Amino acid sequence: MIRPRLARTLAAATALLTLTGLATACSSSETTTTADGKTVLRYEGTTGQVQFAELAEDLGYYEKVELNWVGDNTSGPAAIQNAATGQTDFGGAFNGAVLKLVAAKSPVTSVIGYYGSDKETFNGYYVLEDSPIRSARDLIGKKVGMNTLGAHHEFLVREWLAREGLTPDEIKQVELIVVPPVNTEQALRQGQIDVGTLGSVFRDKAVERGGIRPLFTDESLFGSFTYGTILLRDDFIADNKEAVADFVQGTARAIRWTQTTPRDQVIAKYKEIIGKRGRGETTDLADYWKSPGVAGPGGVITDQEIQLWIDWLVRNGELEDGALTTGDVYTNEFNPYFNGTYPVDSGPDGQALAAK
Repeated sequence: MIRPRLARTLAAATALLTLTGLATACSSSETTTTADGKTVLRYEGTTGQVQFAELAEDLGYYEKVELNWVGDNTSGPAAIQNAATGQTDFGGAFNGAVLKLVAAKSPVTSVIGYYGSDKETFNGYYVLEDSPIRSARDLIGKKVGMNTLGAHHEFLVREWLAREGLTPDEIKQVELIVVPPVNTEQALRQGQIDVGTLGSVFRDKAVERGGIRPLFTDESLFGSFTYGTILLRDDFIADNKEAVADFVQGTARAIRWTQTTPRDQVIAKYKEIIGKRGRGETTDLADYWKSPGVAGPGGVITDQEIQLWIDWLVRNGELEDGALTTGDVYTNEFNPYFNGTYPVDSGPDGQALAAK
């Protein structure tokens, strides 16, 4: 049973799923194939960046699927809604957002992890160097800027506040507001927000300019941890099992390639892919790539990575205890680093890794 608070949070998504239910059913059955029999997977990209699926295709890891880019999307929740409603065939988002979609009875399943944090790749929650904010309690009545609500950063901020001892009522007094990543540093330095969420190139450039310090980071909370997964519709999986298996194995191998390949080679490959796909993009962001930020070999999902957010929703009264289990949310069935195809300590071709 979904409690009223979660129901309000999911109102827009539920309405969208209801209104487009017929379109979803139709679009999911209209799978396109190429002349040589490959299944075409529609997806949304990210400007100036390379997704693991795009890398997999470039590396030749797919045999039965072909990608069809239909545009860009900067919001994880929007990306998985588009996959759920049949506008695309797969999409990825923060696992908390995935759980909300599943809790709303959307028939989708996560098949592979694709982003997270480690010591090189993480999101920081920064304040000005001379800010009086030193603890979670100092945030009561203050503003925290992030790219979107109801996703990764909101969950992480609230989790940190709870771990630091704030009560639910005190946490509600911390104001979370939407600030585009490109504007976050400026908003922080001008005093429009008290804490700014910074990651990747935006964090690196802001830190280089100085005058800020991290209050905490997602890596400091959970260490090396996968936060987001890629999902597909259940009917698509059932109707295209061989294609889905090929998509997951190829994507897993691409992730593993980045986990086992020197950074400069990954950056060079990303620049090559961006340059030849003809979308009028700059390759500048590729230089700031540091690591895949995916904890498990080839994006294997763990129960802990899902159960953490189920427990979070239950603890906050947004989900009935027992309403969801990890098995309702994800499967590792198609991942070669889980199903026995490749040893977990092997590289992208299943061969043993050379000793360092």
